[in-house]
Amino acid sequence: MKHSQVDVGGGIELHVAELGEGKPVLFCHGFPDTWLGWRRQMEAVAAAGYRAIAIDMRGYGRSSAPSDPHAYTTLHTTGDLVGLLDALGLATITIVGHDFGAAAAWGAAMMRPDRFTAVFGVSVAFAPRGEQHFLQSLEAAGKRDSFYMFDEMKPDAAERWQDAAVTFPGFLYWSSGSPAAADRWDPFDTTRERTRKAPVAVPEWADAHDVAEQIADFQRTGFQGGLNYYSSLQPGFDLTAAFKGVPIHQPSFFIYGELDGLNAVREPSEAELRKGLPGLRGFVAMPDVGHWPNRESTEQFNRELLGFLDSLE
Repeated sequence: MKHSQVDVGGGIELHVAELGEGKPVLFCHGFPDTWLGWRRQMEAVAAAGYRAIAIDMRGYGRSSAPSDPHAYTTLHTTGDLVGLLDALGLATITIVGHDFGAAAAWGAAMMRPDRFTAVFGVSVAFAPRGEQHFLQSLEAAGKRDSFYMFDEMKPDAAERWQDAAVTFPGFLYWSSGSPAAADRWDPFDTTRERTRKAPVAVPEWADAHDVAEQIADFQRTGFQGGLNYYSSLQPGFDLTAAFKGVPIHQPSFFIYGELDGLNAVREPSEAELRKGLPGLRGFVAMPDVGHWPNRESTEQFNRELLGFLDSLE
């Protein structure tokens, strides 16, 4: 695994991990995660003859973390990713993203189809920009006090997350398909929030060494950089009015876990997804899997990912 620090412009430096040679594939993680969350996919992709590139998104790990909480919109992440391609001398790339990384991947593919020529989204589906951000709709429905994203924007959010040895493995466990349904994370139930101490040190599907390394990362950096993505949701929506209704025409794929708590916000629908993704080549719901498809069911996930990549040949 090759590691480097890459200046992508705008005062931002990204930590980049690379493995393999061939057509490039870029991996973007979500919250709370780092490049290491993609290790198993990088190994599979590299073994199949591709160049795997995974980054610490801005705000995470060894990448720059701007103090402005509104400097984490999809416009900012798209700028980072375009700057990364320029710095690496890559004209185009296939992009893979999970959670907030999926939002970054969809956004980059929508805004710069000339550079991001195929997109593979995980857990968070794409929808063309509408008239109102979904947070505004939830607030109007009286969900401000119960929906988790509003809590993650509060000034004390980083303090709630700060004990990384508890909160990081706790989130891995409670948001996965491992807990009983009555205990699993529910984004609308504050008694089942995701920073609870897990009953196991490491979920059975996770790699203990990877989890330990990621805990150490968050003990060093804290969680504020990642939490800033929540604070940037509404500003990012306001800044993208010019992209209202714009679809993604490039080849695309969406995969998610049937037990993911995020499905309570908006249950993924292939018919709905195709309205904004006319180039959709695959829609996969993984049974018995929660928020971490690439970790919880690595073999199936890698099979779907490699099938998509090979279809682009």
